[in-house]
Amino acid sequence: MKANHSNKEVNYNDFLSAAEMGKLWATYVGNTLGKCVISYFLKHVDDSDIKKVLDYAMGLSEKYIKKMEDLFQKKNFPTPIGLTEEDVNLEAPRLFYDEFYLHYMQYLAKAGMSIYSAAIPLVTRKDVRQFFAEALDGTVKLLSDVHDLLKSKGTLNTPPPMPPPKGVHFVQKQDFLNGFIGDVRPLHGLEVAHLFDNLNNDITSKALINGFMQVAKDEKVKKFLERGENINRKHIEKLSQKLSEAHLPSPPLLDHLVTKSTTSPFSDKLMTFHKIDMFSMKIRSYANGASLNGRRDIGSLYGKCMLDVSLYVEDGANIMIEKGWMEQPPEVIDREDLTSK
Repeated sequence: MKANHSNKEVNYNDFLSAAEMGKLWATYVGNTLGKCVISYFLKHVDDSDIKKVLDYAMGLSEKYIKKMEDLFQKKNFPTPIGLTEEDVNLEAPRLFYDEFYLHYMQYLAKAGMSIYSAAIPLVTRKDVRQFFAEALDGTVKLLSDVHDLLKSKGTLNTPPPMPPPKGVHFVQKQDFLNGFIGDVRPLHGLEVAHLFDNLNNDITSKALINGFMQVAKDEKVKKFLERGENINRKHIEKLSQKLSEAHLPSPPLLDHLVTKSTTSPFSDKLMTFHKIDMFSMKIRSYANGASLNGRRDIGSLYGKCMLDVSLYVEDGANIMIEKGWMEQPPEVIDREDLTSK
């Protein structure tokens, strides 16, 4: 379908869809954040193997940003600003030790895979779909490299092993769903997997937010970060309790991987946005855990965790808006506004 608009022929079929535009916008901003953080890590890394992983991750971010900029230009789409060199101080002292970079890259890869895998079935343009498929492949390799390196260093946190079942069984009673009262069955493998994964995410988030709290300048941002740390701590305690009740271990904290530096390598804008982004990922991760859970007590716990995180993300967005930091995602046409004018 073609139409004449301002003496210029417009092909509506050539427009990006709402899904393509929204996912590309979020991916671009997320990769500018990753580029800022990784560029700082690369200024303070001693371990040559960890540096290789950071170099590879930086290469992915730079490649994806360039591909999206080319696509934006081709489609006459204003390139988002995202996070820039102004949001990172490469000369700031080291804020984290080398091992933390690997745990952070594990989080970053999981966050990227979550966005890219969700985008692929939603986009229909071949070039955009190929971009997200390529981004997913590169990020899967990054996560594999991180896991291999963590394992070689003896610091990979994995869910505990389970002995194989003695046979195939079918659930016979409704008490399979019990969690609060009556006979409560042991955790099944999917429940353990997602409890452990969510704990890993919260533990990495807690260490990162501890570093951010030390260096934040704005008082409102500092209080926002402190509240986030309290939420992380509460969720770690509650999720760990479920594993402990099943006589299973939880992954250890990473707070010792934060240095004593109080000089900020990142702008308050970047740190606020980062925690909004990180806690938004928690909503997806908690929802995944809830969807594959069978016990009422665990489902209720995930629901409470999601509510905590949702309210926190909203308050962070209010700070971003108040400070003039929030970049507006692309929107559909406001027909009511056009009509009123």
